[in-house]
Amino acid sequence: MSTEASTREPPSQPRTEGNSAEASFLTDDFLRQVMNVGEVDILVGLPTHNNAKTVGPIVEAVRAGILKWFPRERAVIINADGGSRDGTPDIVTGASIDDVRRGSKLYALRTLHAISTKYGRTPEAGTALRTILSAAELMRAKACVVVSPESTTVQPDWIQRLLRPVYNEHFDLVTPVYRRHMFEGLLMSNLLYPMMRAIYGVKVREPYASEFAFSGRLAGELVGRSIWSEESVRTSAEMSFTLAAITGGFRIHQVFLGDKSHTEHRASDLVAAIRRTVGTLFWTMGKNPADWMSAAGLQPLSTEGPEYELRVDPVRVNRKRLWQLFSAAVTDLEAVLRSVLSAATLSELQRIAKLEEDDFRYPADLWAQTVYEFADSYHKSVIDRDHILQALAPLFRGRIFTFLIENCNGTSAEEVENSVEALCFEFEKLKPYLVEMWRREVRIS
Repeated sequence: MSTEASTREPPSQPRTEGNSAEASFLTDDFLRQVMNVGEVDILVGLPTHNNAKTVGPIVEAVRAGILKWFPRERAVIINADGGSRDGTPDIVTGASIDDVRRGSKLYALRTLHAISTKYGRTPEAGTALRTILSAAELMRAKACVVVSPESTTVQPDWIQRLLRPVYNEHFDLVTPVYRRHMFEGLLMSNLLYPMMRAIYGVKVREPYASEFAFSGRLAGELVGRSIWSEESVRTSAEMSFTLAAITGGFRIHQVFLGDKSHTEHRASDLVAAIRRTVGTLFWTMGKNPADWMSAAGLQPLSTEGPEYELRVDPVRVNRKRLWQLFSAAVTDLEAVLRSVLSAATLSELQRIAKLEEDDFRYPADLWAQTVYEFADSYHKSVIDRDHILQALAPLFRGRIFTFLIENCNGTSAEEVENSVEALCFEFEKLKPYLVEMWRREVRIS
């Protein structure tokens, strides 16, 4: 450590008074480690579970980012581990910032700490995030960032891009914008983004982000809420976090990061993805309907860099399979769909399900109406909520078939974005329809 660092006042100990809920949630060993580090300016959260194959370069990128852009700040890496058996925590805590320093001409004026805690035997997104938020509250962190251990393109400058708006400009949540292929993230572009934009009036492009930054103020606000036992929060912490920031009126900023690569998950995980994202959105809408019913129009959202950037290189997609799954589901799930959808919507779905593949289209207005009726039926629990989410999956495949058809054969990035914008318009236009359905049961004073 340099002479300048050694002559500074030692950091004070993190506060523990008023944090009994957080303190009782954390292990004694982890609390001792937190006390030993003291208060910090920058906190990097790294939730892990058996990520030994990918986490090393990510930790190196984090350390390099801190070393270059925050050399004077007190910083710590908090590893919340869900029971790894491959030595992941040892990789996170064992690497030295000296390993980064040797390959550069940069020098940190403070020690970068790295501490780890094992919160359970199985991974749980909500518990991992709650651990990170609790540590941030106890250590009075000013700016925090969460980095996914599965991201394989994390760059040192990501740390600066995400943290700087929080640390220097006092934003409360910074979400990323990634460069994506036009057929990547289709659940985001064809459901989550249009619906959240329509009902909350905020254009957050990545509400389910694996990398995001937040303020100590937001961490302190959310960690004290009695939401952590809720299923949707435990399994979809990232989505819940973004929604809480939106509905809480916190200052939100977006920043373009570039290419996003990650450990691939199988396409058969669609139902699980719908549970984690759409299910969380539906649940949040039901908890606080006034938050979205009263939202009117689009609110400005500051963005650094482009709001979108798409690659349009051709890829092979089995469109026929999507059409077949949709058509079969409309017949096989008729009883479920009859409980969830209005007679008019179901009748139109049955009509298009009979079309031949070349003629089949699932138009944007019908898709928006379908999703809104699913949201209302989920809220009213017309049948088992998980069955509702499962039934949405094959219908989503039908909508994706149409999106693929509309945006193939030489389509430009601008044309794809125009297609998404047109879908957003349909969701926005039909919001009064959703409010009308909802108010048949819920009265907003």
